[in-house]
Amino acid sequence: MLIFAVTGMGGIGKTALALEAAHRARAAGWFPGGTLFVDLRGYDDDPVTADQAVLALLDVLGVRDRDLPPTTERQYDAYRALLAERRDRMLLILDNASDPSQFVPLLPGTDRHRVLITSRDRPDALPVRLIDLETLDPDDSVALVTRALHGTDERDDRPAREPAALRELADLCGHLPLALQIAAGMLRRRRQRDVASVVAGIRDAGDATAVLDHGSPGADLYGRSLVLRPVLETSYRRLPPDQARLLRLLCLAPGTETGTEAVAALADLGAESALSLLEDLAATHLVAPVLGGSGAASAVRWRLHDLVRGFGASVVAGDAELREEGEAARERVLGFYRRWADAADDRLRWLPGMEEPERFGERGQALAWLDGERAGLVAAVEWGREERFAKTAVALAVSLGEYLAWRRYFDDWITVAEAAREAARLAGNRLGEAIAWDHLGLALEAVGRVEEAIDAHTRARDLYQTAGDRDGEAGAWNNLGLSLVAVGRVEEAIDAHTRARDLYQTAGDRHGEARAWNNLGLSLREADRVEEAIDAHTRARDLYQTAGDRHREASAWNNLGLSLREADRAEEAIEAYGRSLKLCREYEDWYGAGQTLNNLAVAHRATHHPAEARAAYLQSADAFTRANAPEQAARARARAADLPD
Repeated sequence: MLIFAVTGMGGIGKTALALEAAHRARAAGWFPGGTLFVDLRGYDDDPVTADQAVLALLDVLGVRDRDLPPTTERQYDAYRALLAERRDRMLLILDNASDPSQFVPLLPGTDRHRVLITSRDRPDALPVRLIDLETLDPDDSVALVTRALHGTDERDDRPAREPAALRELADLCGHLPLALQIAAGMLRRRRQRDVASVVAGIRDAGDATAVLDHGSPGADLYGRSLVLRPVLETSYRRLPPDQARLLRLLCLAPGTETGTEAVAALADLGAESALSLLEDLAATHLVAPVLGGSGAASAVRWRLHDLVRGFGASVVAGDAELREEGEAARERVLGFYRRWADAADDRLRWLPGMEEPERFGERGQALAWLDGERAGLVAAVEWGREERFAKTAVALAVSLGEYLAWRRYFDDWITVAEAAREAARLAGNRLGEAIAWDHLGLALEAVGRVEEAIDAHTRARDLYQTAGDRDGEAGAWNNLGLSLVAVGRVEEAIDAHTRARDLYQTAGDRHGEARAWNNLGLSLREADRVEEAIDAHTRARDLYQTAGDRHREASAWNNLGLSLREADRAEEAIEAYGRSLKLCREYEDWYGAGQTLNNLAVAHRATHHPAEARAAYLQSADAFTRANAPEQAARARARAADLPD
């Protein structure tokens, strides 16, 4: 391979890498004929043409004035002839090229020499060896700033004194070498200020490019200007209108990565058209593809550098027409997310006899789509704090509850529920507000914030009562009971679950009634009313079987096993756990499987079967690991280790 190209976004360090590589190669004796360097200024307003560059190269090679051929064609002939005559290998660096027309005429007509091109665009017109540069690793970003400060003053102790602030500064710079150099220059000049003050300035401004360029030290050791925003502006200005529009809109997308279908909705384009434009933008290093496991076009996700995202958002914010275009785009992608999240939620809740959900033919497909879009879905719900998006955001949040609970993404669930609560209040949607409070209570209880969960469920119950929604009220009573029993208020919990059961029975909601019976059984067992608990879980199991809800049937079997064990009916308890485990595995409910296996281990231990108990604990640990529950997995392994041989 004779031609190499170092590519990447502006400010990534392409020229610095090329120059460093050239110095090292020259020192190693790889290019005894020397190095030729031309800055083609491809992204400036007045880029250098190949015709202009060949004159500079001929001058360096000693051809000037009267010796210079009179025509451009003969100048190229002379240039190639001189390179062909040189027996010692040379390195030609063609820096900052934006178009093949700038560098193709300058390529040597011999295989003796080597060419190194740097560009923000991939030079696909030639068979070249591509070296795509990415941003620095976080540790390397911190090291770059630290070395820059110590190079000026080795007594500068801010990196050691403020490691967290320095790491946040590197994050705000997007780990882009140019931005990091500018930040280091600001810190050098502001020797008496701490790193945290610079971080606060960037965070408060919301646009890192504005703050960094305002405090730019001017130029680096090579005399190149250290400014960030013009680098992004030149890349943006060179885009065709359709690519520029897509880039602007993508900067407004929720989440850090966006799927191709969501981008198409954002831009109001067909999937193929959007994909084609995204691939063009990727070739300019303004977006980056993140491939999914299947390799299909629909599985490709797209990521923007944080500084590009901030730049694009500021371009939109500065123009009234672009702002309205952006708001319409956000409305479209929010509607896209709502439609398919609702369909995915329908699949997760589907039971025999229900209407088949749109798009998702099986549970795994729905989960895969939700997994891929999770960051965007959560971020889109937070748009509900703006009145224009409030109604749709509430509906989207409601569709995410089952999924976030299933995957145990409780922090995301809290974020979604809190945003939905505010959006519902903004939209005057009392029923939506009740649902949001109820979901918030479930998420809070899951992370151990039980008193707050009790308050949330109480608020939900009262809102449901005001709205006259008896089914919702029953659900809130049921969830409130779970939180009450968690803090030892067992009699109140029994009352709450009984109220829920009665409301469900009155409404003829047998599925809801099953949930209430199941949870009532837990409270009765805590109150040492074990026989009543056995009856409650048995009723729940039978109702779930009638409804065809095999997954929740697993929970009823597990809870029944707990009560049977309390009644010293160990063999029946072990059989119940086995039924529960089979159903949990069928649904790939690894957390439920972990709980059931843990209970099975306790039963084996109580009946003096340590080998069986150890095996169950270890299987429980494996299930909890698959469920992303490391603390529970660690406890299960510790219990296995504590068993006698």
